[in-house]
Amino acid sequence: MHGYSIGAAQWSKEIHLSTTAQNAFAKGAKEMILVLPDSKTVHNGSMYSRSVTTGDFETFIARDLIAYIDRHYRTIAKRESRGLAGHSMGGYGASRIGMKHADMFGALYMMSPCCLSARGAGPTDAASIKAWEAVKTPADSAKLPFMLRGQLAAAAAWSPNPKNPPLYLDLPVKDGAVRSDVLAKWAANAPLAFVDQYMGDLRRYKAIAIDVGDKDGLKGDAQALHEVLDRNSIANSFEIYEGDHTNRVAWRFQDEVLPFFDRQLDFATGR
Repeated sequence: MHGYSIGAAQWSKEIHLSTTAQNAFAKGAKEMILVLPDSKTVHNGSMYSRSVTTGDFETFIARDLIAYIDRHYRTIAKRESRGLAGHSMGGYGASRIGMKHADMFGALYMMSPCCLSARGAGPTDAASIKAWEAVKTPADSAKLPFMLRGQLAAAAAWSPNPKNPPLYLDLPVKDGAVRSDVLAKWAANAPLAFVDQYMGDLRRYKAIAIDVGDKDGLKGDAQALHEVLDRNSIANSFEIYEGDHTNRVAWRFQDEVLPFFDRQLDFATGR
């Protein structure tokens, strides 16, 4: 699963998919079907969450997409033969969906996962609030700076409001004041906040992997998730490698992610 601000097509280019996958297979990884779902929205990313206004991407990934792939391709249609992985926002999706839908996947790989801890209100300055208030159309949203547009994506995912046009979401700042009710909704969607509820589900996985670059600002949260799993005796691997948020991702996909699923998934057809 791709990260925020890009779609599946750009993600496949960033990880040099045709080359890295061929290289992994040439090095001995067993034949597998790779599925790259697209999760772009009007605000450039779904957070792989369940929004009443921008779409239920959690169910789409965990249920609808799997059903479609199993109907149309030569799969081994059981959880032990199916893995879930993602980078950045996609890593968040892998943690969120993985915890809540352990009946659908046998192994998880989270690459530099974002958004694991509760987010703050973000910019509260008058210029940022004015910029948000000026957004009336998708074209307006597209003109926003990265961080301001990301706040709209988070709000659309975690605090949607179908009775609040034209964006149909609630931001955590209104009239210059921080809204604690909205921040509470955002915190409820943070994996580090809800992971304790899913320990039994996480124990079902044959393997869980988390990695992050040593120069990545998300390193602390990734390590915190690893430590929570360790404290609860959930088997998992964790690696901090030399790199930032994006510069090593293609090679990690080739040398770590695909070999991980080669080792951990069940390739027996039962026939």
